[in-house]
Amino acid sequence: MKFRNIVWTGVAAAGLLVAGGQSYKVLGEEPAFVQYQGGQMSVSQVGQYDSGSGEGGTEILAYDEKLKRAFVTNGAKSAIDIVSFKQMDSGVFNNMKRLDRIHLAEFDIRDVDDITSVAAHPDRDLIALSVVSDPKTDPGYVVLLTKDGKFVDKIQVGALPDMVTFTPDGKKLLAANEGEPADDYSADPEGSISIIDLDTLTAKTLTFEGVSLDEKVRVGSKGSVLQQLEPEYITVSDDSKKAFVSMQENNAIATVDLESDRITGVKGLGVKDHSIPGNELDGKENGETKLERLPLLGLYMPDAIDTFTAGDKTYILTPNEGDARDYDAYSEEADIGDISDRIKLNAKHYEGYNQKQLDRLLDKGLLNELADTKITLENGLNEEGDYEALYSYGARSFSIFDAETMELVYDSGNEFEKITAKALPEYFNTTNDEITYDGRSSSKGPEPETVVTGDINGTTYAFIALERTSGIMVYDLSRPEKPKFITFITSRDFSEDVKGDVSPEGLQFIPADASSTGKPLLAATHEVSGTVAVYEFESNKGKKE
Repeated sequence: MKFRNIVWTGVAAAGLLVAGGQSYKVLGEEPAFVQYQGGQMSVSQVGQYDSGSGEGGTEILAYDEKLKRAFVTNGAKSAIDIVSFKQMDSGVFNNMKRLDRIHLAEFDIRDVDDITSVAAHPDRDLIALSVVSDPKTDPGYVVLLTKDGKFVDKIQVGALPDMVTFTPDGKKLLAANEGEPADDYSADPEGSISIIDLDTLTAKTLTFEGVSLDEKVRVGSKGSVLQQLEPEYITVSDDSKKAFVSMQENNAIATVDLESDRITGVKGLGVKDHSIPGNELDGKENGETKLERLPLLGLYMPDAIDTFTAGDKTYILTPNEGDARDYDAYSEEADIGDISDRIKLNAKHYEGYNQKQLDRLLDKGLLNELADTKITLENGLNEEGDYEALYSYGARSFSIFDAETMELVYDSGNEFEKITAKALPEYFNTTNDEITYDGRSSSKGPEPETVVTGDINGTTYAFIALERTSGIMVYDLSRPEKPKFITFITSRDFSEDVKGDVSPEGLQFIPADASSTGKPLLAATHEVSGTVAVYEFESNKGKKE
């Protein structure tokens, strides 16, 4: 089943098709492109950059608005690709060209392994790379380059810097140092956050020693508490006064006061109860599409978060991906079938069931049906060594949290699986390197990976990338407590396992006034295909039919 520039409309079924939903003046092979529910927003793919490196060829992208060029991490080549956005025109598909490729080896830094992230300074001629040492448990580096790729400086930070970002005011550079253990746990560095003063080019690395953790933060794993805390991704408030750091394996977010340069606290995000109506999921890999209530508690575990402001409040957007500690020397991950003889579910953990209902589900063989479903061994145990509750990875949704209190304001519930089941019924819960219908239902489903916000004609939208399905959800954030689904897009070509743009890893919104087409753009790096897709957006709000 091959799609070419298709817009799918209709609420109840995916069978209503309008072919040729966008007109293209083609300057290259026209991409596979699907837009589902396009009534309020017209989207077209206007560009693709192919790194030629295959898997890992494009991971994270930073964009310079003045130069109209992107800096793309290429993990397959341990390099940065510089790509021009200058020659793009509205409504025209372009095969985008690389201006340069800068290899990590050119910087003459000893014992380094990979580039994990890139950021472009909003004003200065400066980009920053987070660089992992070899071994990864040694302190890493932030490497500074000009926007032409010339070396400026290197600054030592904590172990395994996984993400780097400039503050909006351009005064500071922040790095999230994850501090993962060695596979054999021969070393397990403490996670940390580095703050670099751009005037002096010196780093202050903050640890979590003495920082307050609430009771929801997951720290019941192998190693000390400080070793278990693993910063993943940083987003900064618009006023540059606070940073919020996702700690994925800890199911938590840390807050950093950037005026005093200190971590003020870490708050856990809790769980999503899939036994409640509205939180249904397809948790069984059985060759069927069936969303149902199940006795699973989803740990939100967000990866790449973002902030936005509405009124006078700051909110945090989380793509609830989920991730397990899974190493040679220790793993928390198991299939339900592995521990079925130790499961005695207790209704006190679930809002959607009483004890009789739970017992009846178990008597009817629910655990056999969920035998392949992934859960953690670290949560749910009682004093007798039985599992009273089953905790799964991720929430198959995006959420909005109050940045001040970290209270949940909104969660998209079961919408991602409902929408993808209608938009791509033959490829529901497929994985990102093989077309396997229902293949990811037992493990994180569509797997929301990253989120960014952007303003289109005065309205703030959220763009959420689904790593496994390979598509992007768009929501209107005008009401933070009740966002509205607008459209779903994908430029994956499902005629082959890996074709088109597969497995979005990073997103970059480009506002209309910084775009060479004159309209808002979204650039999406796709890790498995090694490509960057560029989509053009136009709001249909207020237009007459």
